[in-house]
Amino acid sequence: MSCCPEGRVIAPDQCAPLLSVSGLVRSFGWVRVLDRVDLQVGAREAVAVVGPNGSGKTTLLRCVIGADRPSAGTVELDGRPLREHETYTRRRLASLMEDVDCFGDLTVAEHLSLLLCAHGDPAPDAHAAELLMQAGLGTVADRFPVALSSGQRRRLRLAACFARPRVLVVLDEPEQRLDRAGRRWLTGLLLREKQLEHGVLIATHDHRLVRAVADRVVHLGVQS
Repeated sequence: MSCCPEGRVIAPDQCAPLLSVSGLVRSFGWVRVLDRVDLQVGAREAVAVVGPNGSGKTTLLRCVIGADRPSAGTVELDGRPLREHETYTRRRLASLMEDVDCFGDLTVAEHLSLLLCAHGDPAPDAHAAELLMQAGLGTVADRFPVALSSGQRRRLRLAACFARPRVLVVLDEPEQRLDRAGRRWLTGLLLREKQLEHGVLIATHDHRLVRAVADRVVHLGVQS
């Protein structure tokens, strides 16, 4: 999303897509995992990437966020090449991938508070407590991540993702290890992102989540 010099947000339909992926190819040796993938994500839009295991969903998202380098093709954020380590990208893209872990030496509350403080939040402790209550983690705020269940750790990682500044959220199978209540909470989070005029890109196996939040679906197949 763009702003004019006075800071007024320009209507999304007057803007280029938040995310544009064109002709993306990713090969590992002789194996081509992704073959000329094109997709766009606009403001107020959720796009779901679906397909069987091994179809390249995680690889696609890793290329999108800059954690992996495409063999060919382009990834653009706000019409400019997406570079993972640029401040501009860090302030506009929040992501959750399977290999992201928590700070083991910090309590749940300290983990979120530190993250919020790092991004300039004026009241990190209060906002961390608010996020934890929304995530259903208020009663475990003083525990260390190792003492949490797998579902609680998943909620913590999601809460940490949504604590970041962002206009685009990229999530790899965010529903994993969440119970029914957790999936309802996740659905609400994603719908709220759209209300905030953010974009959402998710890879998922959860057809109910797709039906609830996705405006478009990208199907990936296993490459031969």
